[in-house]
Amino acid sequence: MAVRTRRSTRRSTKRALTALAATVVLSLTGASVSTATPAAAAPAVERLTGTLPDGAAWIADVPENWNGTLIVFSHGFGATTPQNAPREAVRLRLLEEGYALTGSSYDVSETLWALESAARDQVATVEAVTERIGEPVRTLSIGQSMGGLVNAQLARSGAGGIDGALGLCGLVAGANDLHTYQLDAEYTIARLLLPGTPVKLVDFASEAEGAVTGRQLTDAVVAAQKTPEGRARIALAAAYLNLPTWAPGKERPAPGDRDEQQAQQYAWLAQGVLNRVEPARFHVEKALGGNNSGNKGVDYARVLATSQHAPLVKALYKKAGLDLRADLRDLTNNATITADPAAVAEGLRTSSAGQGLAVPLLNIHTTADDLVPVEQESRFATRVRASGDAAQLRQAYVERQGHCAFTTAETVAALHALESRLDTGRWGASATPAALQSAATALGLDGAAYIPYRPAELTIGRRP
Repeated sequence: MAVRTRRSTRRSTKRALTALAATVVLSLTGASVSTATPAAAAPAVERLTGTLPDGAAWIADVPENWNGTLIVFSHGFGATTPQNAPREAVRLRLLEEGYALTGSSYDVSETLWALESAARDQVATVEAVTERIGEPVRTLSIGQSMGGLVNAQLARSGAGGIDGALGLCGLVAGANDLHTYQLDAEYTIARLLLPGTPVKLVDFASEAEGAVTGRQLTDAVVAAQKTPEGRARIALAAAYLNLPTWAPGKERPAPGDRDEQQAQQYAWLAQGVLNRVEPARFHVEKALGGNNSGNKGVDYARVLATSQHAPLVKALYKKAGLDLRADLRDLTNNATITADPAAVAEGLRTSSAGQGLAVPLLNIHTTADDLVPVEQESRFATRVRASGDAAQLRQAYVERQGHCAFTTAETVAALHALESRLDTGRWGASATPAALQSAATALGLDGAAYIPYRPAELTIGRRP
């Protein structure tokens, strides 16, 4: 089990004194301060800003009714400015409840995949804010998407005096797994839908080069959807991508409605999933120093057999009159992409989590997430169990389509459940689906959809 460190003075600090200290420090340092009143009854809020030695910027909002808890928020991929909450509505609600909020931009000067610096920058941000406002009674971490991976790393180490962590749609399987299953899907599209056409899948020299590949693959999918053969092969690629069969704006397909299930997987692809992940691959490869995924030696029949979508693929191949075994042999026999061992090692060092938990972690995930499939939670939980820290982890699920598509009520209720775990020393009933649903609904905000759910295993060709 990981060992955590704590500041010896944390519990002894008086909340009234921390507020007074903040006022004194601000007057001496000339820090940037603004007073905002986001709602008529909302408390006044002090806005603090700063810059870390590596150039990362940070912000903090401290309400006048500060309850002594400091929350550090880790943002997702693509952001270049500091954020201290997942959404504005969540920020306003947490400030209203008395939480102080902070977060950094990370050092994104070289690449948007800032995992080399992110956890370090978040810890430094907590230290910088603490110097301004005084010692918190409790420090919590929240992370979203890529920031959910950062959040899990902070929970693994307990660095920065973190007491507990809440992950939102976190990319907790890590960079190596992410690129591996994405490559399986991208290779399937290129091989089966664009035979004879050169398609660059790895080792991108620029974001623009990745965008070209994204358009190639997406255009191929759009064209293939017009035929039964094409739809069957799209379903095969979607299975390798761990793509949900329930898309935004649509009713969930009936369990036996194979055509509608495939149509909704296609909807995800047509709406641009590949156009988003291909340019992002460039940034990850740049951060890791090379390609961290490969498929040489992968048995694609074996991989499909592990997928929850295998029955859908088989049904559509049969309907189209296609030989599934022939396509799987073709994929297996022509899989020649190899990963750079140094990049794989760097991905494990900087961009993985789950090898232990020093503090309690509650992860929540939507059941139909196209960018960070909910199956990542299964992969993460397996690693945490192997570390011996399963008692520190709880996972909960929201029945909804979309990436990080949580309501304010769902997010706040999950935070309160984490605090209950810290107050009582055990998870108890507060983190069950029924309790989370009841607590979120009782907030009277924007609704909730927590359900009992167990995600399938992550479908992946090679497990680095």
